[in-house]
Amino acid sequence: MKDETSYKEALNNPVFGIISKAAVQINTECYVIGGYVRDFLLQRGFKKDIDVVAVGSGIALAKAVAALLPGNPKIQVFKNYGTAMLRYEDNNGEHTDLEFVGARKESYQWESRKPHVETGTLEDDQNRRDFTINALALSLNEKDFGALIDPFEGVADLENKVIRTPLDADITYSDDPLRMMRAIRFATQLNFDIEEKSLQAISRNKERINIISGERIVDELNKILMADVPSVGFKLLHQTGLLHIILPELTALQGVEEVEGQTHKDNFYHTLEVVDNIASNTDDVWLRWAALLHDIGKAPTKKFSKKVGWTFHGHEFLGGKMVKRLFERLHMPLNHKMKFVSKMVMLSSRPIVLAQDIVTDSAVRRLIFDAGDDVESLMTLCEADITTKNPNKYKKYHKNFKIVRQKIVEVEERDHVRNFQPPISGEEIMEIFNLKPSREIGVLKEAIKEAILEGEIPNEYQAAHDFMMARASKMGLTKQQ
Repeated sequence: MKDETSYKEALNNPVFGIISKAAVQINTECYVIGGYVRDFLLQRGFKKDIDVVAVGSGIALAKAVAALLPGNPKIQVFKNYGTAMLRYEDNNGEHTDLEFVGARKESYQWESRKPHVETGTLEDDQNRRDFTINALALSLNEKDFGALIDPFEGVADLENKVIRTPLDADITYSDDPLRMMRAIRFATQLNFDIEEKSLQAISRNKERINIISGERIVDELNKILMADVPSVGFKLLHQTGLLHIILPELTALQGVEEVEGQTHKDNFYHTLEVVDNIASNTDDVWLRWAALLHDIGKAPTKKFSKKVGWTFHGHEFLGGKMVKRLFERLHMPLNHKMKFVSKMVMLSSRPIVLAQDIVTDSAVRRLIFDAGDDVESLMTLCEADITTKNPNKYKKYHKNFKIVRQKIVEVEERDHVRNFQPPISGEEIMEIFNLKPSREIGVLKEAIKEAILEGEIPNEYQAAHDFMMARASKMGLTKQQ
C-alpha cells in the first residue's frame, strides 16, 4: 500500500495539471475518484480511464480542459447524465480516456435502478458510491493537489482486503441491485472478502436483481469468468442466492444423491473446478462460458437404474440446446458466439471417450469434421474437464489426451477433414447423371462423406468419383453420355 506522502505520484500524468489549470479558469473544485485511485493504491498500475468529479458542472470542466489540450479533442456530452468524455493523447501516442461528472446526490424509486439526480457536494458524491474502496478521491485543486479524501476508511479496507459499502448495505443494494454483482465481482478480481454485514444484505436483497437487465448482469458475469479464479465469484453468487435467480441451470447441478449405496459426483462443484482449470489455459471468455455450461444437461437427464446406476444419457445434446434458451433469457449474443458455446457443450464428451478407448483414425476424422476450426478449443475444454483426485488416473487421462492431439495432427495433415468440402459437388452429380434436385443427390453426397470419414477412400476427387460411380450403379443411376 502507498503511504500518504506518495499520493502525488498518482498524478504525474501531465493531463492532471491541465485539468487543475482548467478548474481554476472556471472557478470550480475537482477530484480524481474511483477506480483510478483504488488501483494506484493497490499498485495495480495506472488505469487508462479516469473519472473526474467537479463540484459544479462536469460538462463545463470538460470543455475547459479540451480547450487547453493540443488539437482541442472532441467532447462527447451526455446532458441527461451531466457527464462528458474526451480522449487525451500524450506525446508518446498513449491515450487516456477522461470522464467528467458533476458532483451529485441521488435518490431512488423502488421499481428502478435509475436515480433521481440533484447537484451535490463532494461528500454527497462519495456517499453515493458503491464501495468504500471506490469512494477514494485525490484532489486536483491548487491548494491541496494530491491530497487524499477518504471519508469511509477505504484505505484501511484496501489494506484489510474488504469490500464494504459506504452507507447502509441494505439501502445501497436495494437502490441499485447491480451493486450486489459488482461486490462479488470485485471480491473475485481482487481476492478480497465481502464484509459479513454486506454479504448478508446481498442475501436479503437478492430478489431485487430481477429489475436489472440481462445485459448488465452478463457484463458482470463475464468479468467474474475472466478472473484468475472464477469459482470464487460463483461460490459467492451461490451462497447469496443470486445464482439460483440468474443461472438456475447451474444450481440445479448441486447436490449428491444416493440410491442403494450408489452416488454420483456433485456436478455443480465439478463445474467450478473445470472453470478454474480452463481459466489457467485460455482468455477466451466464450470458451470459459462453455466450461461453465458444459454439464447443464445433466440435471434434466439424470436417471438411476439398478443395472448401471446413475446415468446422464444425452446430456451433451440437451445441454447444447439449453445454451440457446439461456442466451436468449439473459439477452446474450445469439450469433456465432452462442453457436460456438452450444457446439462446445454438445461435443464436450467426444474427446474424453476417444481418450478412454483405442484412438482410431475414423473417430478422429469425425471429431475433426464436427469440431472444424474449434477442435483446439474443444481439446482445451476436455482437458480442463479432468478433475479426478486420483493421481494415476489424472496422469493417464492427460497422457491419452496427448495421444489424441497427436492423432488429430496426423489425420488432418493426411486427410484434410477440417472445414470439410465435398470433393464432388451436388451440381456436378446432377450434371453427371442428368438429375434434377432430388433425394438421390443427397444420398450420394452423404455416402461420399461417410466413406471419407470412415477411411474407405481418401479425401481426393478421383477416389470420390470412382466411389460415387460404383454407389450410383447400385442405385440404378447411369452416367449420361
